[in-house]
Amino acid sequence: MYELIFWGILFIATVVIESMTVQLISIWFSVGSAAAFIAAVFHAPLSVQLILFLVLSVLLLICTRPLVRKISTKPQPTNADALIGKAGIVTETIDNLQNRGRAKIDGLSWNARSTDSSLIEEGAAVKVVRLEGVTAYVERLMEANPPSKS
Repeated sequence: MYELIFWGILFIATVVIESMTVQLISIWFSVGSAAAFIAAVFHAPLSVQLILFLVLSVLLLICTRPLVRKISTKPQPTNADALIGKAGIVTETIDNLQNRGRAKIDGLSWNARSTDSSLIEEGAAVKVVRLEGVTAYVERLMEANPPSKS
């Protein structure tokens, strides 16, 4: 009786864990616990239930993991990724503490934040370091010194 409860709870827990993740993490243990649950229903000894759970879970893991890795989705680069490394102009002072700032990059206006939390004034030249959602993280470009008048 207790084996039925244990395998049932384990099955439900692994299914819940699997439903909360985007990768196949515990599906193999769900199948193993379901098989052990069925064995418990037919009054198989606990040792048979445990062996069935372990062997089936490990076997499924070994057999299907390479296939799952092969077909798993990898992040696809977008056109926005082409902005990384490009220069832009700050159109609204970037102030991370105030959670504000905008920059015009490649003709488009982006929310902008400084990578080092420094204040970057409007009109400053910046370079895109990374993108997170609709926010461009930028660093100030060092402008060349103007030629001296001798």
